[in-house]
Amino acid sequence: MEEFFQQLTNGLAVGGIYALIALGYTMVYGVLKLINFAHGDLFTIGAYLGFTLFTAFGLAGWVSGPGGVVLVLVMVMGLVALIGFLLERVAYRPLRSSSRLSAVVSALGASIFFQNAVMLIFGAKFQVYPNDIRPSYVLSIMGIDVPLVRIMMIAASLALMLALYWFTQRTRIGAAIRATAIDQGAAKLMGIDVNRVISLVFMIGPALGGVAGVMVGLYYGQVDFTMGWVYGLKAFTAAILGGIGNIPGAMVGGLLLGVIEALGAAYISIAWKDAIAFLVLILILIIRPTGLLGERVADKI
Repeated sequence: MEEFFQQLTNGLAVGGIYALIALGYTMVYGVLKLINFAHGDLFTIGAYLGFTLFTAFGLAGWVSGPGGVVLVLVMVMGLVALIGFLLERVAYRPLRSSSRLSAVVSALGASIFFQNAVMLIFGAKFQVYPNDIRPSYVLSIMGIDVPLVRIMMIAASLALMLALYWFTQRTRIGAAIRATAIDQGAAKLMGIDVNRVISLVFMIGPALGGVAGVMVGLYYGQVDFTMGWVYGLKAFTAAILGGIGNIPGAMVGGLLLGVIEALGAAYISIAWKDAIAFLVLILILIIRPTGLLGERVADKI
């Protein structure tokens, strides 16, 4: 039972990271019907920005306790959101009236550019997060010891996901996003600035991905410039698993994928954890091709 609980919490923590990244994929797809293949690299940039800020603030004595971590997370969200905004303006908006293939090629080109830029700036070796800012405290829950950083990751991921869901369902801007996802032409006739909505989507998704990157650095203690490919692929799988274009689906898909991986690694073999995750995806797509929660982005305004 203790082993199961440990793996469950580990799976939820990692699944929360997948879900945060998957939200970026699913929001862009919901509005533009486009897969932003550069999204995983924005996640990597967030991880490296977190490393840079933690190192710089640590040397200056500005990082102390949870307050310092929250400050860095907010700064990373803002910086990665800005990069996402520029990415949309430079790589996607000029091609919006072109074929879908042109946008896909542009996305792949942006991914290669970001990955190589990170490598040239920070180097090809692993970068290690400062140990003094990583929570080392262990909580005892029903007699089972669970690392505090794991609980913090689960809580932060759920809080961000619920905040995004509330934002899209309960605010005027969220209604504009849902209207744009349903029909851009009708949204324009209703007075919605579609270009501004799309730019906002490209800011929200990368911001969440940037937070996920910092969480990976805090959880595992190190980051590398190729991590965006692996996590991006897993998050894309989670988005399809839950139902691409569906925000609750991305949340459920990410958490489910993380738990499946953790339990598969513990009870079958760690070497087979990726194969098990993709096997579950294949089975679900055979049984329900639209994913667990279908493709609906919104059904009311």
